[in-house]
Amino acid sequence: MNNDYKLNGRWDAAAFFEELTATNRLAQTEGFIFCRVSGLEGFEEAVNSMQSATAVVCVSDIADGYTDLNNTPRTRRVKTVFFAMRHSAEDMEARSECMEIMRELFRQFASRLILEKVKLEQNCIYLDPRISFNEIDRYFFSGAAGAYFQIAVDCYTDLRLNPDEWS
Repeated sequence: MNNDYKLNGRWDAAAFFEELTATNRLAQTEGFIFCRVSGLEGFEEAVNSMQSATAVVCVSDIADGYTDLNNTPRTRRVKTVFFAMRHSAEDMEARSECMEIMRELFRQFASRLILEKVKLEQNCIYLDPRISFNEIDRYFFSGAAGAYFQIAVDCYTDLRLNPDEWS
């Protein structure tokens, strides 16, 4: 994996998951394509993509987070990655198969995250080892199963007062 997605102490989750989607055999076999969204509300792009694709991996370009002002100032950003797969509407067996595929894809992505975690720590970027995986009940949207997981990323934040920033 190249290092183009790392910039100035920040981790580009979208670029990382785009590359995983493009290089993972299960994602390729199942026809997953990558797209960026702005939260669950901004999922129109993914819905449009699913007119021609059967499955998507989407990374939200927004993140929840906070800055911790304690001894070692850091900023936490929580990134959300969505999976969605189309299936025949009202076919619960097909939906169940889609959910199994997404669970396995998550497992395979997590196996790469373990390696990524070690690399990032060398740049003072820390992935929270606990990653929540959530399945969306019923239909994500008509005829599609959905799931998402969230990754918390902590980066050192330089909070030293710089007089040049103030008048």
